[in-house]
Amino acid sequence: MNYPAEQTYAPAPAPAPSFIGQGTAVEQSRAVAEVQAAVIVARQFPRNEALAISKMKTAFSQHGLAIRSFFRFSRGGSTVSGETIQFAKELARCWGNIHHGVHELRRDDAAGESEMQAWAWDLETNERASTTFIVPHARWTKSSGSSRLEDPRDVYENNSNNGARRLREMIFTVLPDWYREQAKTIATNTLEKGAGDAPRSQRIADCIAHFETIGVTVEQLEESRGRTSDKWTNLDLGQLQVIAESIRRGEVTVDEEFPQQRVTVGEIRQQASEPSRQQAPASEGSSEWPEAAKPGSGARR
Repeated sequence: MNYPAEQTYAPAPAPAPSFIGQGTAVEQSRAVAEVQAAVIVARQFPRNEALAISKMKTAFSQHGLAIRSFFRFSRGGSTVSGETIQFAKELARCWGNIHHGVHELRRDDAAGESEMQAWAWDLETNERASTTFIVPHARWTKSSGSSRLEDPRDVYENNSNNGARRLREMIFTVLPDWYREQAKTIATNTLEKGAGDAPRSQRIADCIAHFETIGVTVEQLEESRGRTSDKWTNLDLGQLQVIAESIRRGEVTVDEEFPQQRVTVGEIRQQASEPSRQQAPASEGSSEWPEAAKPGSGARR
């Protein structure tokens, strides 16, 4: 007995809009004309590399920009650091004749995801870098795992954060590596010098005061640097400024950068079993101060 062949059915394509509005048509024509004009202008007025380097040096010599040029966050038990999107955009501005942007190509609220594209284009060399990626409408945390985003504002901010990271890499792709490395060195040196003409001791005091406002003690700062605060270098102060800015932006938490010391049960029992030197009766001729903390012994208290 012959059975009819099994038939497969392809899903129907999504319906296309029946017409294009006048505003959309005008915007399409304007975008094409804008790109053509930008290419012509870039060819007529090519960049002056010496001027671009001078603009870059001036920009990254500013302390406010240098602080926003670097980021830190924790991933898999280690710390990841690098340059921010502000760093990349400023480089593109100083280099000149570069267009860049992020577009949301499609949003699927039912599937909970957005299709996006980040791109950068050097109008002089015609070098273009782009990447298309999917951004889930979800936020992941260590405590609660993945949670779906429903608020349109949360979805927008999530898409913007993911798009900014891809845009940064696209800009770096079309820029010369040596130009990026020079800017990185200048921004690092600016951080080490600090803002204004304040002496290093004053900068150290200001740094400690700032971290105390967010619950970080000087002992935690000294442990993270591996030396006492009076021996901090300009590099230490610059790195602490980057950490403070990353905490402010929410890229890393205080507990991740400055973990609290954990005391085990065994250590507690051992301390409880040992006699306390302070409570022991002092013998004749002995001092009430512990040996390590006698006045004049030079020990830190």
